[in-house]
Amino acid sequence: MRSPSRRRFLALCTASALVTLAGCASDQSAGPSDAAASDGPGGFPVTIKHALGTTVIGQKPRRVATLVWSNHDTALALGVVPVGMPRQTYGDQDGDGVLSWTTKKLADLKAKTTPALFDESDGLDFEAIADTRPDVILAAYSGLSKAEYTTLSEIAPTVAYPGTAFGTSWRDTVRLDAGALGLSAEGDALVARLEKTIDEAVGRHPGIAGRTALVGYFDPKDFSTVGYYTSHDVRNQFSVDLGMKIPAGLAALSAKTDEFYATLSAERADVFDDVDLIVTYGDGKLLGRLQKHPLLGTVPAIARGAVVVIPQNSELAAALSPPTALTIPATTDAYATLLADAAARLP
Repeated sequence: MRSPSRRRFLALCTASALVTLAGCASDQSAGPSDAAASDGPGGFPVTIKHALGTTVIGQKPRRVATLVWSNHDTALALGVVPVGMPRQTYGDQDGDGVLSWTTKKLADLKAKTTPALFDESDGLDFEAIADTRPDVILAAYSGLSKAEYTTLSEIAPTVAYPGTAFGTSWRDTVRLDAGALGLSAEGDALVARLEKTIDEAVGRHPGIAGRTALVGYFDPKDFSTVGYYTSHDVRNQFSVDLGMKIPAGLAALSAKTDEFYATLSAERADVFDDVDLIVTYGDGKLLGRLQKHPLLGTVPAIARGAVVVIPQNSELAAALSPPTALTIPATTDAYATLLADAAARLP
């Protein structure tokens, strides 16, 4: 039995060179108050509030299943090898369903086998998830529907997203998933280490600090519209982590929607005239084509060439969609380098 609720998101991810999941919530959407441990043995039971309800985890989980993106990287970063996790197709260069940073961490943890890989390309495979006999299902970063959550909860206690679907920040993902595992202190320590990694990358590339940035998507077959990730989305949130700012035009558009992704007509592209740096997905010809376009070519960032074009279906594209507890140390410096190169074209 599969659920179709993620098809629209998956289509967007493919078209936009994301990966399978992404979204729109902020750090304030969850925090220590959302994962409360009791005084029971080992800090359990744990009660976690989220957008779809309240989950009670009676005892420390031994068998952990994860869904969507990011959650398995969090578990692994905390030293927990899942019994099952999603098969990754976007950015997977060798076709084994596991991205390189995850493969490395599994090796570091001396995992005897690769966890069972859930095929989420056409919705959640509930039977495969149930077959792993999980004690808990981690989906703090996800877009579960209420029906999916109900079905999953019949398999095992399930932790859903705290605010908007596909919008949980990497910090909230770490803290919520860690709380479910009885590892809240370890989760806080992991957040601190990741923040240090980000700060060090920014320190090596001071030219990006204070710049306004937009992560968007230009369909190479149709430049009549501009796709953009809203300020709710994890990609633009990560830009802020890197010392950049949300442009006023993007903030105004984002205030009108709860979605993580939207489009507007190319005739309205001047709303992005206050953007210093644009990050998008495509090939080596994309920027030149954009600069020649009668409307898009007038956007200052495009005219100056202050555009980072990340190859579609690349590991870097996957790493940013969303940033995770394993992708941040693996790819942040490379990403900051690309941003700094683009910022060098600015006045």
